Amino acid sequence: MKNFIVTGASRGIGFAISKRLLSKGYMVYGISRDTSKLDFNSYDCDIQSYEELKAISVKIKNQKIRIDGLINAAGVASMNLALMTPKHVTERLINTNLLGTIFASQIFGPLIIRNKSGIIINFSTIAVSLGLKGESVYCASKAGVEGFTKSFSREMADFNVSVNCIAPGPIETSLISGISKNQINNIVNNQIIRKIFKVSDVCDLVEILIDSKSKSLAGQILHIGGV
Repeated sequence: MKNFIVTGASRGIGFAISKRLLSKGYMVYGISRDTSKLDFNSYDCDIQSYEELKAISVKIKNQKIRIDGLINAAGVASMNLALMTPKHVTERLINTNLLGTIFASQIFGPLIIRNKSGIIINFSTIAVSLGLKGESVYCASKAGVEGFTKSFSREMADFNVSVNCIAPGPIETSLISGISKNQINNIVNNQIIRKIFKVSDVCDLVEILIDSKSKSLAGQILHIGGV
C-alpha cells in the first residue's frame, strides 16, 4: 500500500484527489486549515506556515509512516487587475500558492527520498500560458510553481523521485464560482479542447502520474484542456 500526503485536502480538487486515492486502496494523509469534517487521516495546518508543516513531518517520521508521494493541491485564486489587487490579497496568493508548494516540497521531500523512489505533483493553471487579463498576481504565483517544478524535478531525479505539475483549465469547483461566465468562456475558447472539465478529469491524470508506468515523466507542465 502506498501512502500519499495531499495538501488542500478538505475541499475542491484536493478533496476529490484524496477520495479517489482512498477508493483505490491508497492511504492518504490530508493537510488543510480545517480537517474536522474529513473521515481519513488528516492534520490541521496553514500551508503558509513552514513551522506547522515541519511539525507534521516530525509526527509522521516519529510514527515511522512511509511516504510515497506528495500532492500539492492547496491553492487560492483571486481575479483582479494587478493595480486593483490589495496588498493582503497579493500576499495570500503568493504565500499559499507558491511558498506553500515550496515549503511542503522542502519538508516532505526528504521523507519521500528515504524510499529511493516516489512522486510529487504540483498544481498550476492554464491561465499562466494564456496570460489572462485580470489574473496577473494569481498567474505570477502559479508561474512560480511551474518554474519551481522544472528545476526541482532535476534535483529530485537524482533520488528517483519524479516531479510534475498539472495546470488545469476551468474545473467545476468552488474556485471558479467568483469568475464571470464571459471570463470562463474566454478561457475555454482558448483551450485546444473547448470544454469545462470535471474534478474527475484531474483525478484521472493524478492516477496516471502516480502509476509506475509514468516514471519517465519529469518536469512536465500538463495542461488539462491543452494550450
